[in-house]
Amino acid sequence: MTTSFTGTAGATPVPFGFAVSERTAHLRAETALFMRDHVLSLVSHDLRGPLNAIHSWAYVLERKLDANDPNSQRAVTGIRNGVDQQVKLLETIVDATRAETKALALDITPFPLHPLIDETVDEVRSGLARARGVDINLDSQLSTEQLNGDRERLAAAIWVMLTFAVEASLRDAVVSLSVRADGSAFHAAATFTPNSAALDDPSLPHLLEAFARKQAREPREAKRIAWVFALCKRVSEAHGGGFEQTDTQDGEPATLSLRIPLSATSPT
Repeated sequence: MTTSFTGTAGATPVPFGFAVSERTAHLRAETALFMRDHVLSLVSHDLRGPLNAIHSWAYVLERKLDANDPNSQRAVTGIRNGVDQQVKLLETIVDATRAETKALALDITPFPLHPLIDETVDEVRSGLARARGVDINLDSQLSTEQLNGDRERLAAAIWVMLTFAVEASLRDAVVSLSVRADGSAFHAAATFTPNSAALDDPSLPHLLEAFARKQAREPREAKRIAWVFALCKRVSEAHGGGFEQTDTQDGEPATLSLRIPLSATSPT
């Protein structure tokens, strides 16, 4: 079943007449959910450092001020109370809001990898690539390998990688997905040539959030992943694997890499 719509609340508008399957709509929503929680996690982490510093300097300032000056003491108390209020807000609003994906439950079952890859590639081809005139080339070295993990979560991670690669590519470009399994892990790498115009073009269909596409083009602080890949990172780490992203510069090849152990035994 497919639907044509102009977007959902808070999401990037999809041009009318662009058919989106129920599964694509679900994956799109999942991507946005993980991205929201990832951004909240960064906000919580990055704010705590300055707040702790302000709290510490307030104690230093207090010792330097006249203990008999009520105005000075009231000012220092106000600073400390303000910091405490901000920390409480982080704990009760920011941290609580992202709890849905903070502890990611996995449905661990053995499944063959080859069908999963074919299904996911077909989903991206029919759900976005054809509408944008982008080809997806699958280089698979898989045969009968199985992975003991969460099939749905892994499919979602690969879907995000391919969807971003397609949205970042110009018409007639080729996105390559290389997949293989060695003795201990499954490896997937999406290679593409990013272009800012392709990410921004309002005349083209988009499934990813506009602000996320914009942020993905900015320099990565401390080599953090782009927000849009939060689901990929969380899923890979929950399986005991990892996700890596190379820099995305216009006209220069970029790669998104996912590694998942063939046997995940401890869901987190």
